[in-house]
Amino acid sequence: MARHPDDDALVFDLVDDEGDPDALPGPSAEGDEAPAEAGEDRPPEDPVAAPGRGRWALLVAGVLATVLGTGLAVDGLHDAARVREMRDVRGGVVDVSAPLDEVWAWAGEVGSRRAFAEGQGNQVAALGPLLAFESDGGLLALRASTGEEEWTVPLGPGPDCGPTGYLGWSELETKVLVCLQGSGADREVFTVGPGGTPTAPRTLDPEDGRRYGYARPGPDGTVLRARRTGPEPPDQDGAQCPDEGECSGTVEAGRDLLVRAEDAVTGEVRWTAVVPFRAMAAEGCRAAPALPWDRSDDIVRSGERLDPEGFGARIEAGLVQLWGCGFRAGVAASGAVLGMDGVPGFAWVFGLDTGGYVAQTIAQRSDGTMDSTLYSPEGDVVTRIAGTLDRPRTTDEPRAATLLAADPFEGRLRSYTADGTQRWDVPVPDATAQFLAQVGETVVTTTWAGDVRGMDLVTGAPRWSWRAQSGLTDWSYESSYVSQAFTDGQSLLLLLRSGSGDQGLVSLDAATGELVWDGTSSHLLTQRPETMLLTVDGNLLEVSPTGVRRLG
Repeated sequence: MARHPDDDALVFDLVDDEGDPDALPGPSAEGDEAPAEAGEDRPPEDPVAAPGRGRWALLVAGVLATVLGTGLAVDGLHDAARVREMRDVRGGVVDVSAPLDEVWAWAGEVGSRRAFAEGQGNQVAALGPLLAFESDGGLLALRASTGEEEWTVPLGPGPDCGPTGYLGWSELETKVLVCLQGSGADREVFTVGPGGTPTAPRTLDPEDGRRYGYARPGPDGTVLRARRTGPEPPDQDGAQCPDEGECSGTVEAGRDLLVRAEDAVTGEVRWTAVVPFRAMAAEGCRAAPALPWDRSDDIVRSGERLDPEGFGARIEAGLVQLWGCGFRAGVAASGAVLGMDGVPGFAWVFGLDTGGYVAQTIAQRSDGTMDSTLYSPEGDVVTRIAGTLDRPRTTDEPRAATLLAADPFEGRLRSYTADGTQRWDVPVPDATAQFLAQVGETVVTTTWAGDVRGMDLVTGAPRWSWRAQSGLTDWSYESSYVSQAFTDGQSLLLLLRSGSGDQGLVSLDAATGELVWDGTSSHLLTQRPETMLLTVDGNLLEVSPTGVRRLG
């Protein structure tokens, strides 16, 4: 028995252990019985009474048992390896090949009330195999697989724990949470890891707040502070943002931003970084309801006017996204500044599993022109790419993930490796497609019209297409789209949303696009717009402001 060199199949030869294996059947060795005539009845041969053939049959049975047992064992090993991989990848679920049901449910307050009131959704963190969040005056951790409350850490007044995030806007995974509590001279900080044992609180020096800025929970067990630095800028002649109408002109001068990271436990300074001010169109400097760095409420929420000093941030486990008059930038957990020159409108920075970063920017808000910058893990610019460069929302190959750039003005979709090498460039019907998944040898995109397409990973050639409005038993919405995607390495789980806010689940074969199962008629999901699906340690969780459920 041998393994075929081109695949994993076991190849074996069956050889009779007596006589010439190439000889034709004939009389028995005793020779005292003539062959039966045609049509003559003959009792069936007893395999035990026929030593040669019986032993041959037993050998076949034994070989088959061994082969089948080996095959099952190999399949089991492969499946176990796949399950382990899915626990560690973005959007990975252990199994989505069969319709889902509720496994467990936990009821209670999820996330900081302040964060939800500020429009940031349910702020949670994936802390190893745990889902952690603020709840009813404490920091609570649920085990994702069972729903059991692993631990609760009491919080003092004015708590601020992080980094936490809201799926779709920021990353959720972190190795440690930093919690601030108290106020004024009693403001203190401690950290909590997956074990749930907090470090001894460290009191923050109020003078540091005046010198370096308001304290916020930072990535990698740090406390972050930030403030504007430099001389006061002159009056912004020619730049204006009236209460009514469009902004006009350019803000030519302003102050830089100083960012400082200190170890939350010891207070030792880890790094400092300066985000330089760059001339920016006035529309990028208008006051807006973006979250200010100091979490204050003194921000203009109606009308438009220049705000050359204000700035805000979104803090994640590996990245700090900063915005304000004169900059749109990211700062890596190492302190490297990922700058975007003078972007007046939207800007977004995200990290890659390979260690690099991508910045998406709108060059001109008036025409929506977009370009992207690819950075190395050290924060150096690798290349600039036309269009919106994006990573897959879920993949079974995070270390070899493809990047796709949609260029709506040229109607093209381009594929890149993580080092910026272009792999292919193909025309597409809708170049505003979003990158859903990379599973096996297939990349999957979707549009706001609900079109889902599978393309060859290596060539970009079309493989299959599927529409969210077709072939489903209880999904008759004309306007629907795919909002989230998850995978078990074989099937692709899609969350559908209708224009009226309804939600449903379907599973597709990632390689063929065939419908594996239709869950739109099960009404399993909570029909609330603020509900989100996320994965922790290979478990699919539904999170709402009032509870958590595991679906499996």
